[in-house]
Amino acid sequence: MKKLLSTLALVSALGLGVFGLSSPSFADDTKAVVATVVADATPAADAAAPAEAAAATEAAAPAPVANKGDIAWMIVATILVTLMVIPGLGLFYGGLVRSKNMLSVLMQTFVIFSLIGVLWALYGYSVAFTDGNAFFGGLSKVFLKGVTPDSVVGTFSKGVVIPEYIYIAFQMTFAAITPALIVGAFAERMKFSAVLLFVILWFTFSYLPIAHMVWFWAGPDAYTTADAGAAATAGAGFLFQKGALDFAGGTVVHINAGIAGLIGALMLGKRLGLGREAMTPHSLTMTMIGASLLWIGWFGFNVGSNLEATGFAGLVFANTLLATCAATLSWTLVEWFFKGKPSMLGAVSGAVAGLVAITPACGFAGPMGAIVLGLIVSPVCFIFVSKVKSWFGYDDSLDVFGVHGVGGIIGAIGTGVVVNPALGGTGVYDYVANAVGSYDMAAQVTSQAWGVGLTIVWSSVVAFIAYKIVDVLVGLRVSEEVEREGLDTAEHGERAYHI
Repeated sequence: MKKLLSTLALVSALGLGVFGLSSPSFADDTKAVVATVVADATPAADAAAPAEAAAATEAAAPAPVANKGDIAWMIVATILVTLMVIPGLGLFYGGLVRSKNMLSVLMQTFVIFSLIGVLWALYGYSVAFTDGNAFFGGLSKVFLKGVTPDSVVGTFSKGVVIPEYIYIAFQMTFAAITPALIVGAFAERMKFSAVLLFVILWFTFSYLPIAHMVWFWAGPDAYTTADAGAAATAGAGFLFQKGALDFAGGTVVHINAGIAGLIGALMLGKRLGLGREAMTPHSLTMTMIGASLLWIGWFGFNVGSNLEATGFAGLVFANTLLATCAATLSWTLVEWFFKGKPSMLGAVSGAVAGLVAITPACGFAGPMGAIVLGLIVSPVCFIFVSKVKSWFGYDDSLDVFGVHGVGGIIGAIGTGVVVNPALGGTGVYDYVANAVGSYDMAAQVTSQAWGVGLTIVWSSVVAFIAYKIVDVLVGLRVSEEVEREGLDTAEHGERAYHI
């Protein structure tokens, strides 16, 4: 235990030290919504006088005040995302493992959520959502320095803000659920100490930079003229500058976690007895309850990412609902056709796949586009879960890569298509012109591919190095004796059931 605590402290210190090397140009305004700005201009020499006049007007204007309805909604959304992890994800994963490992999964998800909450306040929020460079934020808000009840951040709309504390808490839940998703890939065989050490490393060097690259920008109020737009875009995250759209976390959360899970499954190897012993879920009832909580909580995840209680939030809500319904039906029908019987496990797997696929697109698709994404994602994920995994021989215990990784890729690339106004999408908003800009499908899909490709490479490299470091420090896998006994009693001295 002393060795574990010392290692935790060392890793946290190293993370802060590395990020301290980034070039700090700290901004007070932090924001993480997805938008693409059409701005291609160079500063003109005669722009000084208008700029000074604009600055004087801005100084005279009253500071924006957060709307109580927006505040109330964001508090509810934050609670809903928390519900997704504890208890939603814990029960969903717990029901899928054998009874001797139920408690270990609950413990991992519960403690990961708590661990990331603390790290988020210490340095995570600052590294993800302050200005630094295109890949990492700075350290201007470590320990939440300078944040007060009066601090605000921008939303999608110019002149509309929400309290920064609420925004910090909301984004913390995203940061917490992402590494918790990964544990499903190596469930039933990884040491608890190794899980925690891996999470610290991966969160610091994969989640935070990907979140910064995709979501960080100066906020809509920075886009007033072409010159201001160009300056603001230059200070945005790398993938934001590339035009990659990700409304609520297709790349940042699902592809990021799915790839890290796949690397973990490959490096830890298969569970003992896989293919020779029964490893069926011990409680599909628990899994169904967990999936239902995930679905309910996902409305906070997606709709909350709008950051405002507006009519546009209604579109996000409808898209989230419809895509999930469509994906549940398509998985059920495909499984029924190929296996002869529709299963509860298949239905909940389809629901999660639909939620994953619509996550990046929920603010850009129209309702019909959302249904199409849901119908497409389940058959592809079904093939990866039932066929591809066995073809390649890796043991992704709870199909983190097969559902979250693959579903996230489909959703992220699909976002570039369903955003098309001709297909019922919203188009891409140009904050300089204050109108929907022109749409080029090839260009947008290319931007989406940038987001997918970079996330895959970044998460793979960070995950591989992190697993290697943890293996050297404390070892990754439990002993054969512990694995056969079950992680509940061997790792935690408790049992989920006493029957």
